[in-house]
Amino acid sequence: MNKFFLLAASVMMFSATTATAQDKAEAKNDTAQFTVIKANPVTSIKDQNQSGTCWAFSSLSFLEAELLRMGKGEYDLSESFLVYHTYLDRADRAVRTHGDVSFSQGGSFYDAIYCLKNYGMVPQEAMTGTLYGDSLFNFNQLDAVASAYVNALAKGKQKTINPAWKSDLSHIYENYFGAFPETFTYKGKSYTPQSFAKSLGLNPDDYVSLTSFTHHPFYSKFIIEVQDNWRWAESYNLPLDEFMEVMDQAVRNGYTFAWGADVSEKGFSRQGIATVPDTKKANDKTGSDAARWTGTNERNGMKTEDAKGEKVITQEMRQLAYDNWETTDDHGMVIYGLAKDKDGKEFFMMKNSWGEYGPYNGYWYVSKPYVAYKTMNILINKKAIPSKIAKKLGL
Repeated sequence: MNKFFLLAASVMMFSATTATAQDKAEAKNDTAQFTVIKANPVTSIKDQNQSGTCWAFSSLSFLEAELLRMGKGEYDLSESFLVYHTYLDRADRAVRTHGDVSFSQGGSFYDAIYCLKNYGMVPQEAMTGTLYGDSLFNFNQLDAVASAYVNALAKGKQKTINPAWKSDLSHIYENYFGAFPETFTYKGKSYTPQSFAKSLGLNPDDYVSLTSFTHHPFYSKFIIEVQDNWRWAESYNLPLDEFMEVMDQAVRNGYTFAWGADVSEKGFSRQGIATVPDTKKANDKTGSDAARWTGTNERNGMKTEDAKGEKVITQEMRQLAYDNWETTDDHGMVIYGLAKDKDGKEFFMMKNSWGEYGPYNGYWYVSKPYVAYKTMNILINKKAIPSKIAKKLGL
């Protein structure tokens, strides 16, 4: 789990003879072939397992990639430490708002930046919890207990609340994650979470969230209206073409970024590829003479799900999907590279947190139309933003 990889900028044929760390699984006959354009180093694949903590895995994976880019070496930062502090803070917000702020397993990229700035950070080995005997997160019991406790307070009818509730909740999480360490030893040196964070050299103020929606002015900041943005963090708003330019140029210039997106679409396939198929609704031919003779409900002999190509994404399409709840705040991942398929079409290379899942062992190839259509927001180093765009944002 500790070895990072840097894909070679050569043709990746995804066969049993490919030498990169990403290609442990044998290629299948129907698996697309990609040529790497640019692949920036990231740490190894992890598995969030039965927990809603993609935001923690992706944001810390992004920070680990930042440390690699900065020449700081390889780190395995603790998701448990981040989740512990985030859930306690979210519970506090839920109680203070009488439950109007939801209490759930989700979170945002900003939670990691907030933790880095206010609580520090620890390596994975510094957290020594039992996880109830599991080797991977399994929040089924933990969340049932913690949510029932928090919601009983936040939505209850009591007139006063004893402040001891926070200590009680912290014990629930300590029984699972372990008590967060006040001091620990890492590679022969003694640290507190704050001093360890300082030693990493990551400046929380270097990281900004970007998005692209028309219900707020471009080149301004606004709070994305999703429940898991419970800290009410702001994102800079860019026109879609500039939003895409930032992502493309960042990767080409050696940067990764945390990517929040809707992954519930059919185009986000189990085969490790995400696209926006340009399918059109066929006229219903049930009972028609055509259906009588062909036995199908096809149009012009072609099934709509087999239509090739992708939709051309516009700013209006993107906004409508968000307004209609078609684009939802589903999942956090990391974009780290660019590749092209055998037809020369470019895809972003994405690192997931579902373990070594799929034909690419935990990595995905996401088309640019999919990114343009289904991205909620990204967390990125502001130094990766092209200067002309950064100037418009006042950065």
